[in-house]
Amino acid sequence: MKKSILFFLGAIAMAFNTNAQDGFEGYLLASDQDRGKLINAYINPAMKGLIHSMNNGWYHTAKVHSPFGFDLSIGLNASLVPEEDEMFTLSGLNSINSGSISAATVAGSEDFTPLTAVSFQDPNNPAITYSTTFDAPGGVKESLPLNAVPAPAVQLNLGLPAKFEVSLRLVPKVGSDNVKGDLFGIGLKKEITNWFGPLDKTPLHVSILAAYTTMNVDYNITDSGAVNVTDGFAQFKLNSYNVEAIASLNFPFINIYGGFGYGSGTSTLKMLGDYELSYAGQTRTVTDPIDSEFNASGFRTTVGTRLSLGFFKIFGSYTLQEYNTANLGIAISIR
Repeated sequence: MKKSILFFLGAIAMAFNTNAQDGFEGYLLASDQDRGKLINAYINPAMKGLIHSMNNGWYHTAKVHSPFGFDLSIGLNASLVPEEDEMFTLSGLNSINSGSISAATVAGSEDFTPLTAVSFQDPNNPAITYSTTFDAPGGVKESLPLNAVPAPAVQLNLGLPAKFEVSLRLVPKVGSDNVKGDLFGIGLKKEITNWFGPLDKTPLHVSILAAYTTMNVDYNITDSGAVNVTDGFAQFKLNSYNVEAIASLNFPFINIYGGFGYGSGTSTLKMLGDYELSYAGQTRTVTDPIDSEFNASGFRTTVGTRLSLGFFKIFGSYTLQEYNTANLGIAISIR
């Protein structure tokens, strides 16, 4: 857990680590009541940012392809973490005593790693007190451009009869022996320009879109610092969806598009296995220490533009939402 953070493996796999002197294992040393609070607060910006990123970049025009026309796009979504989510408070924790009243989240500075003391009684034997110190893990702000949570997207859009278009994001299980992940996303767009009478004779196109994404990542956890691990295993799962109304002005060389809608999602993080924790002169083993759920939702407004160079398209957009998200990509489009 002393490696740099890896937000994604290939297109989808994600494993959270830190680059602090003592990493994630430091928060495992806290009491049973505080452990989940600390790790949830630390990881929360990355989880929320990933939900917002996965909901983004589903379209670059409201116009649908002709039946069985298609485009293949490669894009990058990057959700910007607000400054207030770079830190979290250490107040209200029973087992933690720090020289600082706050600590960095995963989106905070890697240089902010205050010395933190842990002290609490064994819940089954009050005569035993566990105590030690560790450096709180820093974040990865300096390692990520614009302090944004990235999510790549490779997407196929296929035109269907009756002014429908289906979008598919698919990555089979890929990775290494330590990290494996897979992703599936599907979207459906329906152009409704002809519902508005003479509008279908103008460059303006109007559509509605619904999209869903699911992602799974498995990560093997090994010994690190003050933690000896047996059968250590982390499971990350994400489910997200969004619905939007889209409009675009399509001209021969440039396309201006935008949308308004609602996005939501949940992600879970489970840390399974046995973890032997070392304190001052004592050890303690905890089993399956983390079972956390994260949520993000809200209304979203998107504005973007696309340049058309024959079959080749270049597009970019910006979405206003809880974590504002930028999108940039290219596409090859047929019909």
